[in-house]
Amino acid sequence: MTVGQGLLLVAAGVLAGFVNTVAGGGSAVTLPILTDLLGPNAANGTNRIAILMANATATGRFSGGRAMPWRHVAPLVVPTLAGALAGAWTATLLSPAAMRRVFAVVLVLIAVSVAARPSIWLEGHEHRLAEPWRSLVFLAIGFYGGFVQAGVGFLLLAGLVLGGGLDLVRGNAAKVLLILLYTPLALFLFARADQVELAAGVILGVGNSTGALAASHLALRRGAAWIRWVLVVVAVGAAVRMLVG
Repeated sequence: MTVGQGLLLVAAGVLAGFVNTVAGGGSAVTLPILTDLLGPNAANGTNRIAILMANATATGRFSGGRAMPWRHVAPLVVPTLAGALAGAWTATLLSPAAMRRVFAVVLVLIAVSVAARPSIWLEGHEHRLAEPWRSLVFLAIGFYGGFVQAGVGFLLLAGLVLGGGLDLVRGNAAKVLLILLYTPLALFLFARADQVELAAGVILGVGNSTGALAASHLALRRGAAWIRWVLVVVAVGAAVRMLVG
């Protein structure tokens, strides 16, 4: 790897870490770069090192700011981890391309919901998904996150805000914690399949962690309103890219 490639990974990591922490889809920035350097399978696995580093940083910042909704997260851990294990194992065998168009439609629906019904996303609400639907939803989200990762933040936010009753700040805190918990399991499976390049992942992770720290700091200081527009813009952009790319 050249110095220029390393600097490119750090810069892309900063942007991806920031976007992933308050919305999702940052891996759409990093995966094409990693794919050019390492190939598609190793890119998907190597990206998990940076994801792990960034979400550890963001989780620590949200916890220090007392924004982590531990009580809401606890029941979601088992189904999310189970889904992520199944998804990561599947991804070592198959291509993730089949999910792209379906996911693009989901992104558009999320963006419309954030723009049209901001109060639900900004203030939280009492309505929550009942069991067994809650576990099934997070099992499916976990599967997607384990399978391809890119954009799972959107799905987790939708589940945590619309289904879990959290506002965007606490929803983002819960999101980064859940990703932090399942990522080591996914990373282990990719490493076992020889689809992880440690050096590239750590270099990317330095950038990711920097962006994640900045985003979590802003989320705690400025609240949920600005996150709403970041979420709308990034979701629409990611959907367009998936539909025409």
